[in-house]
Amino acid sequence: MDDREVILKVENLSKQYRLGLVGTGTLSHDFNRWWHRIRGKEDPYLKIGETNDRSTKGESEYVWALRDINFEVRRGEVLGIIGKNGAGKSTLLKILSRVTSPTTGSIKTKGRIASLLEVGTGFHGEMTGRENIYLNGAILGMTKKEITAKIDEIIEFSGCERYIDTPVKRYSSGMTVRLAFAVAAFLEPDILIVDEVLAVGDAEFQKKAIGKMQDISSGEGRTVLFVSHNLSMIASLCGRTVVLKNGEINIFPSANDAIKNYFLFNDRGAIPNPNIRLEIPNSRGPKILECATLNFQNQLKETFDGGEKIRFKLSIKRDKNISVKFSIVCFIYNQSENLVAVSSSGKMNNVQYDSAICNSVLFELNSTPLVPGNYSMRIVLHIPGEHNFDDWTNCSSFSIIQHDILNTGFQFHSIWKPQLYLEVEWF
Repeated sequence: MDDREVILKVENLSKQYRLGLVGTGTLSHDFNRWWHRIRGKEDPYLKIGETNDRSTKGESEYVWALRDINFEVRRGEVLGIIGKNGAGKSTLLKILSRVTSPTTGSIKTKGRIASLLEVGTGFHGEMTGRENIYLNGAILGMTKKEITAKIDEIIEFSGCERYIDTPVKRYSSGMTVRLAFAVAAFLEPDILIVDEVLAVGDAEFQKKAIGKMQDISSGEGRTVLFVSHNLSMIASLCGRTVVLKNGEINIFPSANDAIKNYFLFNDRGAIPNPNIRLEIPNSRGPKILECATLNFQNQLKETFDGGEKIRFKLSIKRDKNISVKFSIVCFIYNQSENLVAVSSSGKMNNVQYDSAICNSVLFELNSTPLVPGNYSMRIVLHIPGEHNFDDWTNCSSFSIIQHDILNTGFQFHSIWKPQLYLEVEWF
């Protein structure tokens, strides 16, 4: 990465917290620190601690919320940051925003930073919305003249014109977020840091905020760091994406690669349709060994462009001593565990498969109608209306990335939630 394009550089960043009641510590710990310091040695408690897994009980009273974080961000980039609750996302943003300081490591930035970390961050409840705009601008180092030149745009974008001269303490959380985002976006910071606060806003505002962040990065060349649990929004807005797990970092070149990693490794409970295989008593018929997704060159592939052809290869174990005809049913679920598509070999000219001669089956989607997202598959082998031989949920998964296959010009994200692209005849 060209150093001239780097606007934010994080090196060996770590943050340690002490668990339990907030205080100055114990006399024994203070004495131990002092004894190491006068001998010119490191603080011993910087070496003590565990990874930050909130779901397990640890042995140490010190924990590393972040551990050895290194990354760079280019000017004009929208960097996504995802991870489960407690992974260290908010801690990282607070350090980047100078709200708190790191235990070890350094941060180098070029230009002004504006942040939206929590509802009402940087606002004074007793001051009016208009006064808070000037206050935030002053904090960013802007002159009153510069703020005045932008204030009409800020008020119009926020949609809070009627209440702009009312103290902020009387605003709803949604109104506060609207005004805070408008202030942060229009007062021209070089780096805009946005935590999960946009989820408080309504659909109209989320749509406006996404469009504004896209304009900030592509049109104005400013940098956005965006944290959200809304993975559709991350996929539509971000390029490179960071996955945080227990205070440690992985960086992926695309949001879809990061989202797939998040589902596979970050939190088993987040995987749509957990891997379930029904036990079918006294079933001696065919069994599923594997379901793989391929491109049309028969190469293994798990991430596809919208509209790209997908081939599924189903490997089936057969009993040579038993010959039985059966049908195959394929169910496709999205990441919200909603069934979005189904197909059956029994519907394809009543084609059925004889397990005495069948080792593998190929079936194809010539033009994927699915919108961007992560999908899982359930396969059932059965005799229609009589008997199931195998029923395997989440036997395979794949991802569809953003692609305007209908040439509409729209980028589908969390504001619009279609399930399928429909190709129809127009008369």
